[in-house]
Amino acid sequence: MNAMTRHAVVAAAAASMALSLTACGGETGSGDSADKGSSTKIGLLLPENKTSRYEALDRPKFEEAVRGTCLDCEIVYNNAVSDIVKQKQQFDQLIAGGVRVIALDPVDATKAAGWVKEAKAKNKSLKIVAYDRAIAGADAYVSHDNTKVGELQGEALIDALGDKASDASIVMINGDEKDPNAGQFKEGAHNALNGKVGKIAYEASGEWDPKIAGEKMSAAISNLGKSKIDAVYSANDGMAGGIIATLDDAGIKRIPVGGQDAEKAAIQRIIAGTQTFTVYKSPLELAPKAAEVAVDLLMDLPLRAKSEVNGIPSHLLDPVIVDRTNIQSTVISEGIYTADDLCTDELAEKCAKLGIK
Repeated sequence: MNAMTRHAVVAAAAASMALSLTACGGETGSGDSADKGSSTKIGLLLPENKTSRYEALDRPKFEEAVRGTCLDCEIVYNNAVSDIVKQKQQFDQLIAGGVRVIALDPVDATKAAGWVKEAKAKNKSLKIVAYDRAIAGADAYVSHDNTKVGELQGEALIDALGDKASDASIVMINGDEKDPNAGQFKEGAHNALNGKVGKIAYEASGEWDPKIAGEKMSAAISNLGKSKIDAVYSANDGMAGGIIATLDDAGIKRIPVGGQDAEKAAIQRIIAGTQTFTVYKSPLELAPKAAEVAVDLLMDLPLRAKSEVNGIPSHLLDPVIVDRTNIQSTVISEGIYTADDLCTDELAEKCAKLGIK
């Protein structure tokens, strides 16, 4: 089925569903409505707002993509602000409101799997899209290849160290251990680093929190000494910001530090020279693909998954390393940021030298 035909099918299905809702006298309020999933609403639940990408990129791109495909669909959005209990309440509220398809990026994927199992046992029509983090029992999974993300991070750190890599002492600040993605990033990074660097001298979880990551970096400095740290692996950009601030306070300058998410602040740090690289996981691919899958599930259309993860139809997208050499051809060319967004007066000269315009 080509894109134009599929769009027509979606539009027809949405119109039919809307008529069905009118005949039933409303969207919510009856157990029958919730059980049959007659709502044209799609739920989007994101996990936190410490990482800027969720509100700045994922949410608007998802909403835009749903509305571009299904004019009658309504998106019901909530952010859990890192609170598992709050996210469970949000999840339950969507189901009680008759929402039949939920794109869920969980705070805790293990707990979310329990919610999904329980909810599906009560409501056979409920469909779950695991957004960016795998959830057992979901109907579809859309993410980037997270092991590949970690491998790219490790390889970029080795490249930045150059001839010093084989003797280098590395600090690793990983993501939240409750997040399955964090384990995949860590695995990929170790795949790349083990045997290629001198040693992983200190490793801890920064829990996706810049403040905690900074504290762990401070502990590493205390344990190892300022002169015994050659590079830092940070599982994401938010934590990299806290790590770099701690390094700066300690007088440790210009050692390689990498993250991921291509946050605006991280790109600006790369321009300034305090962060070495990030990994760009394009929301122009991730959010629209998740939206496409959500609409297909709502309309009972066949999924176009290219792979499976633990038996779940999956779309795994390719990440890209961003450093000083390709800011223009990645996040600017794709319209994520403009030169004006990134190049403050303080960074204008460095932007010009890098050809950012």
